[in-house]
Amino acid sequence: MSSLAIDKAIAKVPFLAGSKNIKRTPLSGGITNLNFKIDADGKSYVIRLAGEGTDQLGIKRDVEYAANYAAGELGIAPEVVYFIEPEGYIVTRFINGKPIPPDVIKQPDYLARVVKKIRLFHKRGPKLKGEFNVFRRVEMLTKISKSNGSKFPSDWDWIMQKMNEVRQALEKDPYIPTPCHDDLLNLNWLEEDVPGELGEIRLMDWEYAGMGNIFFDLANFSHHHRLNDEQVRFFLNEYFGEVTPKHYAQLRLMWPMSELHEAMWGTTQTGISKLEEDFQGYADLWFGRMRQHVTDPRWEQWLKDAGKKNISR
Repeated sequence: MSSLAIDKAIAKVPFLAGSKNIKRTPLSGGITNLNFKIDADGKSYVIRLAGEGTDQLGIKRDVEYAANYAAGELGIAPEVVYFIEPEGYIVTRFINGKPIPPDVIKQPDYLARVVKKIRLFHKRGPKLKGEFNVFRRVEMLTKISKSNGSKFPSDWDWIMQKMNEVRQALEKDPYIPTPCHDDLLNLNWLEEDVPGELGEIRLMDWEYAGMGNIFFDLANFSHHHRLNDEQVRFFLNEYFGEVTPKHYAQLRLMWPMSELHEAMWGTTQTGISKLEEDFQGYADLWFGRMRQHVTDPRWEQWLKDAGKKNISR
């Protein structure tokens, strides 16, 4: 994807097409997509060019657009100003933001602000025309990986057994499908710089958004930021106003499921991606982390607690 692609994209945006003084700057940070900052007529935008083959990862650009648009209206994400079809490229307002390092975002005041953004989307986000169910996604990525001859770990059957234990425990009290972000890694959080004000935290990259389980989002953020036990309890208390054994267990079970999903994303990329990235190393890292969590001595207790219908405090 070259400057040709970005020029074609600019030509399809009515308020940019006629502009004489356009400046384009590639933005770093994405692996599968390319982002450009566009300066035109005193305003700045970001155009996100969707990566090739990302449809094989189950990404639907119209769902991404609907989620990002709603999140922009709710003050969670940078506002969407245009959607380029049929390519599925999103144009948003450029925010003057700075990354929030993992050790900073884990501090109580930041964690509390992060929770409010996640919960706001869960409560007020639209019904999305796409599903994000981690078990079905792992099955889909497994199928694509096998068809592309990707390498699987030698203990794959055991890994699947652990996944099914979680699935069965959670099915005892089925979740209500809720609009979720599903990709809460550190790179996707920025703090907006507003002169003289405390800037808002903004959440980027809505390509995996779908109707899912809120505990996937909570676990996904927790493992990407390596939260310790005290931070996990603080996080849950900020979200629910209390920490019940059931909520705690659901997050702890979803944690390795989210890691398994990361591992399978890496495994799938080894078969479909043309990028010079070490996707196998990425997959191996996440399989290793997943194994640690499913062998926790409290595992059986979590399976029991998560499946209880109404748990007393």
